[in-house]
Amino acid sequence: MNRLFDEFTPFEYPGLKGTSFMPAAELQETAETLELKLEIPGIDSKDLDIQVTEQAVSISGERRSETSTEENGMTRSEFRYGNFQRVVPLPKRVQHDQVKADYNNGILSLSLPKAESEKQKVFKVNLS
Repeated sequence: MNRLFDEFTPFEYPGLKGTSFMPAAELQETAETLELKLEIPGIDSKDLDIQVTEQAVSISGERRSETSTEENGMTRSEFRYGNFQRVVPLPKRVQHDQVKADYNNGILSLSLPKAESEKQKVFKVNLS
């Protein structure tokens, strides 16, 4: 069974050896906000550091192993532990001091209000 598993999911991934993981991100734009979601399962919220500027969001943290693999008799683990950082450039400037955040079921959700200058404004044009 292990041999079959190895054929489909090699234990050592070329180019990834010794690296930590990169959280997947999803960015959606509404009329008033940018909505950013990151998939960060298995991390306690106290281990996350979120910094927002007008033009980017930086998320860093650490995924810690629950126990040593020797203690459990584990012979193989494909979980990635360690530090990570993800910087997401934003397509519009935001009010970085008005950001709302929520972390639930491994999903970090940030609601970033657009800066007033970035909101689409509609002007009525009068014909004379």
